[in-house]
Amino acid sequence: MAVKTAVPTEAPGRSKLGAYARLGKLSFFDFYLCVPLVWTALPGALLWQASTWLTLTLFLAGQVGVVAATVAFDDLTGVRDGSDARNYTPETGALRDLSRKPLLSGVLTVREATRFAWGAAAWGVALWTVTAATAPHQPLWACVALLYVALSSMQYSYGLKLSYRGGQELLLVSSSGLVVLLPYALVSGRVTGLVVLESVLFGLWSILVSLYSNMNDIAGDRFAGRRNLATMTGPRAYRSIIAALTLVEPGAVVAAVVLDVVPAWFLAILTPLFLARAVQVYKGVVRGEALAARVLGIKCQRLGVVLLLAGNLLAVHVAR
Repeated sequence: MAVKTAVPTEAPGRSKLGAYARLGKLSFFDFYLCVPLVWTALPGALLWQASTWLTLTLFLAGQVGVVAATVAFDDLTGVRDGSDARNYTPETGALRDLSRKPLLSGVLTVREATRFAWGAAAWGVALWTVTAATAPHQPLWACVALLYVALSSMQYSYGLKLSYRGGQELLLVSSSGLVVLLPYALVSGRVTGLVVLESVLFGLWSILVSLYSNMNDIAGDRFAGRRNLATMTGPRAYRSIIAALTLVEPGAVVAAVVLDVVPAWFLAILTPLFLARAVQVYKGVVRGEALAARVLGIKCQRLGVVLLLAGNLLAVHVAR
């Protein structure tokens, strides 16, 4: 299918750095909130060690490259198969800013975006290789998992196109969750129940944004041949799936309390998140306002991180 773009919206001669930043979603900092989460969960003795800061800084720098490559490749595919043109319409303008799609708006060419994507991919893989090589600990499973996250993420909608072959939700949960687990293991050499819980939550938060995007994008995704839960199920079944996955969030925390992984007051700390999530379900599942629920999902993730940071500081560095 021929690539169709809109008339460029930026003034002639304006630097394209901003367009590349938007292509790489650099302003979407939610991807990188895993790093402060990991830092606050570390034992006190490790918090201020130079090796800890070096490992987390390298991991973060590499993650920027991996994420930028993933979303840039996704935009390339979305423009080529026409799904972005169908999903980003004037009717969704209030909740989906076309300026965030410089390929679709015509500010960047396919060639420019492709060079950027491959450059970001090389940057991300190189930095994560250095991260693993210089980390205080190098458990084999963590190094293999780090490679998995890098390579599978970039295959999300490019190359193997995993999100087009039924692997979208599994990939989102696993890759998003592992970015909490892996840097913790590389710094400390072990994994705690608290970090496992927060890895599960971080992965869920990612998918509880994506599920609502997919609810809105069903027509465009089906047109492009993308196979995900939204396109493979009916509306009623899909809403049931969203509701069930939403319940996994408090369920995981309750299980962690029962198993004595976290203290019971962790539930109280996360109560504002559960209340906000209930509003998200009402908007998206009950009222069918998919994009409004998606925006609320992003806010829920940010709220959840703030609450977990407080919980970590209390559980790891105060209560004990």
